[in-house]
Amino acid sequence: MALDTLDYSVLVALALAIAAYFTKGLLWAVPDDGTKVTATSRDIVQTVEENNKQYLVIYGSQTGTTEDYANKFAKELKSKFKLNVMVADIEDYDFDRLNELQVPISIFVATYGEGDFPDSSLNFEEHLSTLGEGDLENLNYTLFGLGNTTYEFYNAASQKTHNFLSGAGATLIGEFGKGDDGAGTLDEDYLSWKEGVLDVLKDFLKLDEHEAKFEPSLTLSRLDPGEFDEDKLFLGEPDRSYLDGKTDLSLGPFDHAHPYLAPISFSKELFNSKDRSCIHAEFDLSQTNLRYSTGDHLAVWPSNSNEKLKEFLSITNLDDQLDQVVDLKPLDSTVVIPFPTPTTVGAIFRHYKEIGGPVSRQILSTLGQFAPSEKAKLETDRLSKDKDAFASEIHSKKYDLAQVLSLLSNGSKWEIPLEFLIESLPHLQPRYYSISSSSLSEKTTVHITAVVEASEEKDGRLITGVATNLLRNIEIAQNNESSKPWLNYDLEGPRKKFSKNKLPVHVRRSTFRLPSNPSTPVIMIGPGTGVAPFRGFIRDRVKQAENGSQIGKTVLFYGSRNSTEDFLYKEEWPQYAKTLGESFELITAFSRETSKKVYVQHKLLEQADEILKLIDAGAFIYVCGDAAKMARDVNNALIEIISKGKGLTEDQAHEIIRNFKTLNKYQEDVW
Repeated sequence: MALDTLDYSVLVALALAIAAYFTKGLLWAVPDDGTKVTATSRDIVQTVEENNKQYLVIYGSQTGTTEDYANKFAKELKSKFKLNVMVADIEDYDFDRLNELQVPISIFVATYGEGDFPDSSLNFEEHLSTLGEGDLENLNYTLFGLGNTTYEFYNAASQKTHNFLSGAGATLIGEFGKGDDGAGTLDEDYLSWKEGVLDVLKDFLKLDEHEAKFEPSLTLSRLDPGEFDEDKLFLGEPDRSYLDGKTDLSLGPFDHAHPYLAPISFSKELFNSKDRSCIHAEFDLSQTNLRYSTGDHLAVWPSNSNEKLKEFLSITNLDDQLDQVVDLKPLDSTVVIPFPTPTTVGAIFRHYKEIGGPVSRQILSTLGQFAPSEKAKLETDRLSKDKDAFASEIHSKKYDLAQVLSLLSNGSKWEIPLEFLIESLPHLQPRYYSISSSSLSEKTTVHITAVVEASEEKDGRLITGVATNLLRNIEIAQNNESSKPWLNYDLEGPRKKFSKNKLPVHVRRSTFRLPSNPSTPVIMIGPGTGVAPFRGFIRDRVKQAENGSQIGKTVLFYGSRNSTEDFLYKEEWPQYAKTLGESFELITAFSRETSKKVYVQHKLLEQADEILKLIDAGAFIYVCGDAAKMARDVNNALIEIISKGKGLTEDQAHEIIRNFKTLNKYQEDVW
């Protein structure tokens, strides 16, 4: 068949696009816009050599936490041993010549989902899997994995990394470290591993230890009016495309470096409660090519509240520098500028830096050098070294950094270099929510369901979530409600770009999917906001039924406190039942309506016979919600059902569940 002119044009364009992709980084460098600074070569060994680096730290991160730990480790190597350290995102480099690396390497990698590597590290995993015996015999490495024991495949990505590297002949320095976010010990796991591995590295590399003092890896300039272009000043915009006036912001791709500014077209309060709140929000995608699939996650890019910003700037003595313009430059080409510049001090701590999160012992160990008094320094050093005291006096009380600084100095202001705060505080990361709409039914809107985090401590402090309270602010404003928000935000955003209820968002793809055949039965367990993706699943099946598909049994186990206060989407379920008929069944557990608390796992056991029938019929099982307790209790309940129903041992039943997970017939979306 002959090709016409259009066909040839398409092929040429495709070939150029493919060539451009595979030479990415060789033909051009990513602009210094604060979202990514990349060396001109993707060859990691070449980059290390050209920049005279003495140590390499790489990371594979899904949400930014792993990146934060990698940077912490690199800073300590630099301050304690005066090493010239390079930190690199795994996705920015190729590792074909890794065996030629002349310096040690530390690898930080998170496990995502059911034992997967982060999206950014899939090519790295593929490369490691091709290595043979002796291919990395010259490589010396340390390894720290971030995982969650509530998942079946705990720290699987780091374990695979270790197996690949050791199988290829690489030498592990010190212990293989594993951090457990599920047990809430991630920070202490890291500190314990770090202390041991630094001692080993000191001997292995014959390093001299120095008094740890902060040394910036970037230069900061304070700019006066006239020294910068007002039109190119970042006031909280996510990246340079928001300022250039040339980029069509409705066109993707949209990701963790480039979000879409989406209007919230509709929002409402779902709870009937004076002291609790849950927001349903619908984002309009009709003016963009951003799309999602049912079961994906929506990333919402938050900003810090007015109250948190004021407290932070006050205790750090920056409150009179809110509008001070600053510019940042890397000391070498491998250093990443963490946000777009030039910008203002106010924008940095409202839009770019995490100031309301929990404080780590790690940052306390470096803050003592800036204490406003000897007493404050001694107290800072004590808490940084005594993990039990830190746990009881700081961590358990959920203090943020401003509160800790005020506590340590009895309210006296701290003089902490701005460079230190920029390099030491984590980036303000997007918050991820299970999408509660159906891509079959809602093609140009995406829904999320978010419980507003706000709990009062014994001392009267309010512990608040940064993104959920922002959503509540918007819902109150959008609906002209008389309710008072717990925190207040700048809803107009930089240059009023967020006015009319807009927020930056992007979609994170998920493997949390309904079976491709709509006649396959499904069992869904989702208490609280864990019901969010199942609302989307059921709306999918309603649409499929309306289009004439035969729908398999669709069972939803839902739980909340009571049926009058927090029964999410209570009015919708009967409507779905009208369309799906007997194929849909809703089983509820209201924990506070009876003298004995009843949860979804109890309802599963009550329905053991039906569960077994559905499993025998090939049902897929889905669990969404709390990872620490609910998901584990549900897993144990299903093991008990299979064990008793089939006359098997618990180990045999557990193996069946494990196989289901391997085959994606048992999927979890838990946090």
